[in-house]
Amino acid sequence: MKNNFLNKSVANVYIKPTSNSEVVSQILYGEKFKILLKRKKYLKIKTHYDNYIGYIKKDKFLENFKPSHKVSKIKSRIFFKKGKRFLSSNHYLYYGSGVCIRNENKKYIEFKKNKWIKKSDIKNIDHYEKNYIKVFKFFLNTKYLWGGKTCAGIDCSALIQIYFYYNRIFFPRDTKDQIRFCKRKRGKNRLKGDILFWKGHVGICLNKLRFIHAYGPKKKVIIMPTIQTIKLIDKTANLKVKKVSNICNI
Repeated sequence: MKNNFLNKSVANVYIKPTSNSEVVSQILYGEKFKILLKRKKYLKIKTHYDNYIGYIKKDKFLENFKPSHKVSKIKSRIFFKKGKRFLSSNHYLYYGSGVCIRNENKKYIEFKKNKWIKKSDIKNIDHYEKNYIKVFKFFLNTKYLWGGKTCAGIDCSALIQIYFYYNRIFFPRDTKDQIRFCKRKRGKNRLKGDILFWKGHVGICLNKLRFIHAYGPKKKVIIMPTIQTIKLIDKTANLKVKKVSNICNI
């Protein structure tokens, strides 16, 4: 079937074709997907970026879309134009969302009919963000949300994936697939950029001593001492680190 592109800020991806079903992921504005199956009010889709399969609510989507830029801030407020004035809304585009410039002035770009964002909030689609620590810290204190991929709510595997998504580099969505995908690191010392995997959980070392993750029990993205985190997860969940990789070797 034809490629489609999401034309709203974010959409939930469900495991079954009902809103009562578990939300397993999200897709962002400008994200490309294929429709595999139509089921009444829902569509079974496969995302182009990470081949993720699930259900989204049926809607009219873009079919011809080639993003030229992407949102480089944690979120970008959407404005609408009235006369010569730009009025703010309560809606946003989120980090990594792809946009196409329809119109622009000195401060704003129009990405959809009478929907504008600040020009300072975007980068060229080919922009590569090297500073992964900056990206992860963007999400500090974001609430933990199973299936979430934005600053409105994010889970542990999405926190790691979002860095790669921004750079348009393939990286799996779920922890179980990330473990298989990542190369095992040799050596026991915990260093900057080390990704630690447990069964069903993942996070990354900011340096030798500090670790950032979207941690369910704390209900947010949090920085914790690395050794304390390992001991705490072992004590509370009876889980040990299954694999250590490093973000620079992926």
